[in-house]
Amino acid sequence: MSDKKYINELSAAFGLIKDKKHAEEFLRNILTPKELDEIARRLQIVKMLHKGVSQREVAEKLHVSIGTVSRGSRELQYGPPGFLKLLS
Repeated sequence: MSDKKYINELSAAFGLIKDKKHAEEFLRNILTPKELDEIARRLQIVKMLHKGVSQREVAEKLHVSIGTVSRGSRELQYGPPGFLKLLS
């Protein structure tokens, strides 16, 4: 089975989730605590950048490297529109 098929199956699984409690339970089942924390922090990074907070301020407030924030910025600017659809 290819990685694309795995990603499609994971996306379909997320599509079946109808409420926040179920979503959190699923995330806690499928991810380690560290992975969950990192993903949650990535969302906060793009939310802050989308609001116009500077990269340096985001890094300081969330205790992450500038490189991590820059990656979020690149995703907002050049990546698929997933984040923008979520933030709009």
